[in-house]
Amino acid sequence: METEKRIISILVKNQPGVLSRISGLFSRRGYNIDSLSVCATEDDRYSRMTITVTGTKATVKQIISQVEKQEDVEKVLDFDEYAVVFRELLLIKVNVKSSERSQIVDLCEIFKAKAIDICEETMILELTGSTQKIDAFIKILIPYTIIEMARTGGAALERG
Repeated sequence: METEKRIISILVKNQPGVLSRISGLFSRRGYNIDSLSVCATEDDRYSRMTITVTGTKATVKQIISQVEKQEDVEKVLDFDEYAVVFRELLLIKVNVKSSERSQIVDLCEIFKAKAIDICEETMILELTGSTQKIDAFIKILIPYTIIEMARTGGAALERG
């Protein structure tokens, strides 16, 4: 069976301990979470968890079935069955000589990234986009020496 990355959106009650219970369900069952993002929604009573997992279709179906049984869960969607908009955020600090700055600025223009901090020997760049776009940007910055980076889990909404 072929494994693939899947995006699961879970609408949960906005209460203490919900994140721990849901993530604990994954770990107890031996499922690995590739990325996890939790945020407020338009309704203060609920939070949205966007979880990216790698697994077979059967495994993901089993995960969803188990998550749906949780008391604090209002709605679960396997976003790979719907048309969605999905984005991640990357903050990345690179070592840059003054002679290389224009090259980095050109790369930012190509990827639609922003330079949000410039110091004598470093730049911090911000990029929002698909996982593939973020991965490509990181790969192209490797020759400039990546000092550190922070990458969010994804945020996703169903189209329409």
